[in-house]
Amino acid sequence: MKALHLWLAVCLLPSLAAAEIVWRGDFETGNRSQYSTEQMVSSDRLQVVTSPVAEGKYALKATVKQGDDPINSSGNRNELVYLSNEKVGSEYWYRWKVMFPNDFPSVDAWQLFTQWHHDGCCGSPPVEFFVKGELIRLTLNSSGTVWSTALKRGAWQEFIFHVKWSPDASVGYVELWHNGVQVLKKTKAMTMFSGQNNYLKLGLYRADTISPVGVVYHDGMIQATSREDVFPVVQPDPDPVVDAGTPVDAGTSVDAGTPVDPVVDAGTPVDPVVDAGTPVDPVVDAGTPVDAGTGTSVKPSPLDEGDVDFRGGCSTGGGSMAAFSLLGLLGLARVRRRRS
Repeated sequence: MKALHLWLAVCLLPSLAAAEIVWRGDFETGNRSQYSTEQMVSSDRLQVVTSPVAEGKYALKATVKQGDDPINSSGNRNELVYLSNEKVGSEYWYRWKVMFPNDFPSVDAWQLFTQWHHDGCCGSPPVEFFVKGELIRLTLNSSGTVWSTALKRGAWQEFIFHVKWSPDASVGYVELWHNGVQVLKKTKAMTMFSGQNNYLKLGLYRADTISPVGVVYHDGMIQATSREDVFPVVQPDPDPVVDAGTPVDAGTSVDAGTPVDPVVDAGTPVDPVVDAGTPVDPVVDAGTPVDAGTGTSVKPSPLDEGDVDFRGGCSTGGGSMAAFSLLGLLGLARVRRRRS
């Protein structure tokens, strides 16, 4: 039973972690099915592509040519619509990525790429992200432009947008992060019109005076109720080393020259030999044996390594015999002296 509980806990963890994501519009279905509808003159204007992408396998390529007017309204557009129906008092986090190609038109006219539109008729939306000239702007219908930055082409840009939806400027607010940096702190504002709900549109919508073809790429859109779902999770360092760049001593564990070992002193190990330099041996002194030779003649002083008759040490038996021979020879010498 415990094993079953553990298995269930592990299997449920991913779904619990993603429970606050209320909608995905990241095109990972490989098509436009995550959105409620399209406003486009033809399917080639809103293409799901495999390159370039900011994440996953797919992104949206939105194209507008002068004269594209699928809903018989002002301006030219090709946009996707998601009927999110944000209610009064609701609070959401949105994250998405946009890339303006190198040939994106530079004109002194508005070019919307993301907007939260009211569900009533006519007029500018409560919230809109657009390019004008060489600036990207966030504009609120009630407050005007509250943030702008220089337009950068040829690179994906990430937007994280936190909104409290309300027609009351003392209740509603917005916050914005651009490429991971907070660029707009919580700003009180009217974020929707009284008596109306909002919905999301993204793609490209621009003034009909613009003649060059315009293209914008979108990817990774999600809507969530918590900050944790839109900001990347920082993974902990899997290495238990406190400072991976400065280990205790990469070349010397504790003391490579004097390791902890059963030997008391690595330089002077405990050994049956009392002194490694002077081993215990039947020879009393390895340098000065009792009798360096085993023949019958005796030199007046001990032999050393320089003498041609040097044979090294002798056995225990040889040492005893040498002693008796020496005594005998000494006695013979006394007899000879007396005779002479």
